[in-house]
Parts: sequence; structure tokens; C-alpha cells
Amino acid sequence: MTRTNLVVLDMAGTTVADGGLVEQAFAAAAERLGEAPEAMIGHVRATMGESKISVFRHLFGSEERAQQANRAFEEAYGELVGAGRIAPVPGAAEAVEKLRSQGRTVVLTTGFARTTQDAILAALGWQDLVELTLCPADAGGRGRPYPDMVFAAFLRTGAVDGVRDIAVAGDTSYDMLSAVRSGAGVVAGVLTGAHDRTQLLDHGATHVLASVAELPDLLAGVDDR
Repeated sequence: MTRTNLVVLDMAGTTVADGGLVEQAFAAAAERLGEAPEAMIGHVRATMGESKISVFRHLFGSEERAQQANRAFEEAYGELVGAGRIAPVPGAAEAVEKLRSQGRTVVLTTGFARTTQDAILAALGWQDLVELTLCPADAGGRGRPYPDMVFAAFLRTGAVDGVRDIAVAGDTSYDMLSAVRSGAGVVAGVLTGAHDRTQLLDHGATHVLASVAELPDLLAGVDDR
């Protein structure tokens, strides 16, 4: 019998309720660079979950300009986090603790840079919540929709024998694509973030949950089959 012993969770929109801070930080970054935020917001919404530097590369073309924009974004997001504008998704920490009590290894992943990820973890008091946290730079730099962070979780934890024993949960189409491309057995979309049920299913979700709080019971059922 297979058992889903590795769980890879997205942060913003999945375990972390940022209340639209990603869009606000993108807008602030654009303004700091003298760009019009409204010209970019459609692409930003469509690519939620992608690594932020990749989004800026698409928007600006120039690598230098993309790096400037990414730094401005990370600064703006960090300021919002520092101002207390971030909170856990209700039941997220409890879900992680339940998953761990079930004997599963849990990894938190993000499209943000490491400095921003660490700031979020510190703001929530989550530094010791999970065994491993990953950002795109920890897995070669490509970020989602590539499966690299899922593979990095698989390789670094050694928690399962094969990728089919991995569960991935996220709130965006790119989270779903990343999970599907990794070969994960459970691809769970959650409705607490950027994309709706149809978008999640269209991009490969095997399950759609109201929130990550439902994940421990889902995986318990999957294991019992």
C-alpha cells in the first residue's frame, strides 16, 4: 500500500492569507520604477504562483530592469509584512501539525525570494513549523510552473520512495502545473487564494478543497484506499 508521506504546501494564498498583498507589492514596485501598474495587473493575476523574477522578465524583457523590479517588489512586500499585514489561513498551522502527527513530512514552498520567505515565517512565528522551506533559488532558480521545488523537496527529505507518494497543495494554476509535472499522486487545489475551482481543475487538480485545513482528512482517506 502506498502512503503519501511527503506534503509540499504553497505559502501565499494556501497557508498564508496575504489579503491581496502580492498585487499591492507589484503595484508599488511598478510605481517605484515609473511604470503604470494597471498595464501589468492582468498578467500578474494570471501568473500567480510563478516565481516573481520570471513574471518581471516577461513584463520588462530586460534582465536588468527585471532585477530592479524584483528588488522593488521584495522591498514593498517586506514592508507590508513588517507592518503586520499578513496572517495564517485559518486552520493552516493546525493542519500542518496534524499532517506531521500522521507521520508525514511537510515542506513549505514559495515563489518569493528567500529573504521575503524568511520574513513571512518570522512574522507568523513559523520558523520551526515544518522540516524544510524552499524558494526558487533553493531549486535551481526556475520556480513554478516548473516542478523543481517539488523535486527538491523529494530529494532533500528522502521521505518517500517515489513521486507518486507526494501530495502538493496550492491555490494557483501554476501550483497545479508544477505538481502535475512532478508526477505527484495528489494535486490539491485550495479555494483560499488566487484561482477558482475551474482554473484549478483545468490545470490538473485531482482534488479541490475549501482550504488547506481539509488536507489531513483527505490524505487519511487516500491512504486508506
